[in-house]
Amino acid sequence: MPIDPGPSRWRLPAPGPDSGDLVALGGDLEPATIVSAYRGGLFPMPVDGELGWWSPVQRGILPLDGLRVSRSLRKSVRRYEVRVNTAFDQVVAACASPRRDGAWIDGDIASAYSTLHAMGWAHSVESWRDGELVGGLYGLAINGLFAGESMFSHATDASKVALVHLVELLSDAYADQRVLDTQWQTEHLATLGVVEIERAEYFRRLNLALAQPLPRVFDPDEPGPRDPPGRDFRP
Repeated sequence: MPIDPGPSRWRLPAPGPDSGDLVALGGDLEPATIVSAYRGGLFPMPVDGELGWWSPVQRGILPLDGLRVSRSLRKSVRRYEVRVNTAFDQVVAACASPRRDGAWIDGDIASAYSTLHAMGWAHSVESWRDGELVGGLYGLAINGLFAGESMFSHATDASKVALVHLVELLSDAYADQRVLDTQWQTEHLATLGVVEIERAEYFRRLNLALAQPLPRVFDPDEPGPRDPPGRDFRP
């Protein structure tokens, strides 16, 4: 099962009705902090050289029964081999490429999620062709939540094929209560079926998801309870 990171030394902020997408600055990227943040509906992303904690007012999620698979994508699915957790660090490195528009994954983020992967919390779904990694995605799995962080593609539809496979992995007996979180809805993600929901609705679904077991592919057991209160982030 995932290694329990223990209690966070921070008390995470709860977004108020007037809070924007950026909720707080500060804290750290220790495993306990990150896992606690996701359980509280937050995720880390640097902003102007500081560590920011985000909870979008309009949250992007992909309903597991709402994935749009075009005819061409169905053909692409047959062209790739899909693996899970065989090249996590390579997937993160590809997602962090400075050549990508809007690149935000820095060395600290990459290192933090590599540690979470080693502890059993972070996972990659990868598309391979002829023995070469050509696409994939990574994210955090906490009970019934899969929080997608980023994806990349070096071949046609390679990242989409990884997403199709992820949806299949999550579509078990608990699928109705699982949440596949994409943070925001982008134009590209909207074509795949990602929708926006109000933050309050996201928190409602998150609470249901956290009561579900992990998908078998990641771990058959549930991680430990929520972390107790600690020190504040800087608002």
